[in-house]
Order: sequence, then structure tokens, then C-alpha cells
Amino acid sequence: MTDAYAVTARTTALRNRKRMHYDKESAHAILDEAYDCSVAFVVDGEPRVLPTLHVRVGGTLYVHGSTGGRMALAARGDGIPVCVSVTLLDGLVFGRSQFHHSANYRSVVAHGVARPVTDPAEKSVAMHALVEKVGVGRAADSRPPTGQEMAQTSVLALPLAEVSVRVRDGGVADDPADLGLPHWAGVLPLRRVAGPPETDAGVPVPPPAYLPGRTSARWSTPVLLTGRHVRLEPLAPAHAEGMFEALDDEEVWRHIPTPRARSVADMAADIAEVIRGQWRGDRAGWAQVDPASGAVMGITTYHDVDPDRRSVGIGHTMLGRKWWRTGVNTEAKLLLLERAFDVLGAARVFWYTDIRNERSQAAIARLGASRDGVIRRQRLRPDGSWRDTVLFAMTADEWPAAAQRLRDRLAAA
Repeated sequence: MTDAYAVTARTTALRNRKRMHYDKESAHAILDEAYDCSVAFVVDGEPRVLPTLHVRVGGTLYVHGSTGGRMALAARGDGIPVCVSVTLLDGLVFGRSQFHHSANYRSVVAHGVARPVTDPAEKSVAMHALVEKVGVGRAADSRPPTGQEMAQTSVLALPLAEVSVRVRDGGVADDPADLGLPHWAGVLPLRRVAGPPETDAGVPVPPPAYLPGRTSARWSTPVLLTGRHVRLEPLAPAHAEGMFEALDDEEVWRHIPTPRARSVADMAADIAEVIRGQWRGDRAGWAQVDPASGAVMGITTYHDVDPDRRSVGIGHTMLGRKWWRTGVNTEAKLLLLERAFDVLGAARVFWYTDIRNERSQAAIARLGASRDGVIRRQRLRPDGSWRDTVLFAMTADEWPAAAQRLRDRLAAA
């Protein structure tokens, strides 16, 4: 099994070929993240498109349907040629010109012959995987289908052999002649966010922890936080260029435990890693933005998100040197602490910092956090040396007094 799909006539792009990818890892990640797909097929010479649910098991995509539906009826026997598409919309791109309005997205298109799944064991595996996709543990926490229900359900299997991935993840692509126009341009990030569970009448048990909308998703989903000195925007690929410009300074990176971003592409990769952490549920990232000018000033994140223990770390914080010793860092930390303690109900917020970084230690102490100790040889620095890490923490009991001191300090700034 190779790591990439073979390029065919049907998966060859006619334009914007740089957006096309054929690696299996990217295709599988998009298929696994999306819950729904669109299946195109032909019946009696007429094109049809059916929105439905899907699940990937290994190298096979299983599509859910009804035995009485047109797709299932047409697939009886040798199967049916189909084209399956999945799209995850990540943002709307606003150009200065209408022509250059666009969207950021990740999409997969798969071609092939979908066969009806008639083997009871394979059908059971596919149905089990489909139920588990909406929440790991759901299959054991619900009644399995009866024989009659299985008979009413069709499952089509599409081997993932002719597959392409198309991605658009950049910013605005206006013509140079339009850059001076007085129209706002930029990217509006979009994310799928599960809301709080709505329990059906008569259900005697609380919502289970495996639901996508449960606490972990809430803790790792960044929201817009606005202050007088700084606006914390949910981190997005569109922040990469401004963030690189603000942080392109050796002194800013001196004690950061990851290699310095040497280009906009490096910064975009760092942002993508934080966003992947958000989907895993263990991170949440924000761009620090100047409320007056809209300039990106830096980055800050939640890390080691642990809703079960009501604990979260604040870290991977970098601020451009021109904003040091202003109210930006204090207000950014106040906004993050308010969200952690007052909104999420955290019992503890903590910070890690390099034992060599005395400036960071002093800044954290000024927030009202306590120095809890040193974790020796906690991680490797980019230069290969071992870092001793100083641990600071603030508890919910300490938060009210610390909050008042921070608000008083900002009022005087």
C-alpha cells in the first residue's frame, strides 16, 4: 500500500493544480472529520445527487442509505458508478474586488463503483463504525439494530482507489491594482462547533461524555475575546503573514521551546499544528490583534486542556517586541483567565516557562500566580539542551483577588 493515490484522468485538475493533493493521509483525515457527504450517480439517464452519512474503515468508504432508495435499487447486482464528494468549509475570503471573493476549504472527491454490502458481518462492522463515528462508545450505549432494521438499511462500499484532495487555505488574492481600494478585505474563519446537548423528554441519565458537544469541545474551542488593548481572535491560517511579521525577532523566540519560524510558511505550519490540537481537544489558540489597527501582534494558547480535572495551561505566548511593557500582555492574560475561571469553571490555571526566562517568570508572578516548583529536564530546547521548567499556577480560590489587581492595573494604564 503506497502513501498516495494514483493520478487518473478523472482526478487531474484542469486549473489551480497547486491546490491538488493525492496523499492518503490527507484524504482520510478529511473523510474522518466530516460526518456527511454527497453521492452523485445516474438513474435512467438522469443525474442524481444524494446527501447522506459515511464512514471510512481502512481503505473503504461506506455510505448509508435505505434499501428502498433509488441509489440502493440501482446498485443491486454489480454495483453503481458513483462520485462521492466531501467538503469542509474553513472560511470565507473577502476580496477588494468581487471577482476575488473566495473560500478556504478542504475537500475530497472519490470515483469508483460502489457495491452493495450483502455480507451480514461486513454490514454489521460498517454500521458499528458509523455509530461510533458520532461518539466513541455510542455503540455500546445504544440498542443494536434488529434484523428487520438491518434489512431496511442499505450500505454501499466504495473502494478508495481513485481519490483527489483539493485545499484552499490562503488569504486574499487581490490584483495589485486593487490593493489601494478603500474596501475591507480579509478572511472570516468558519468552524463547526457542537452546541450543548438537548436531552429528550423522559431520558433519566445525563448527556454522556463522548458527545462532540460535551465539555472538552467547549474548552478547546476558541471564541472572540475583546479588550481595550488587545483583541484575541480564534487562530486561523489567515493570521500567518501578520504574525510572522510581528514575531520575526530573535529575542521574541529566545526561550520558546519550538524552532523559530523562518518564513510565513513556517508560521502557517505552527498555526496548523495548534488548530489540529483544537480538533483533538487539548489546545485552543488565539491571535493577539490590535483592536485599533487590526495588526496581528502575537499568539497565545490554552494547552494541556483537561476538562475532567478542570485544569488548563496558558502558554506558547509570543508578543512582538514593540508591544512589550504595554497593557497588551496583562489584558490578554486577564481575558484568558476570565474565560477559564468564570466561563469554563476551571479549578486551576498553570504556566510553564524556561528556568532561564527570568522576564517571563516575573510577568507570570505579576499576574498573581504562585511558583509551584521546577520540573527538571522537562523537555528539549531547539538547540538540543535539556530545559528545566518552572511551574506557576493559580487556583479558583486565588482568582478573585488576582482578577481585581489585574483590572486595577489595566484601569491605570
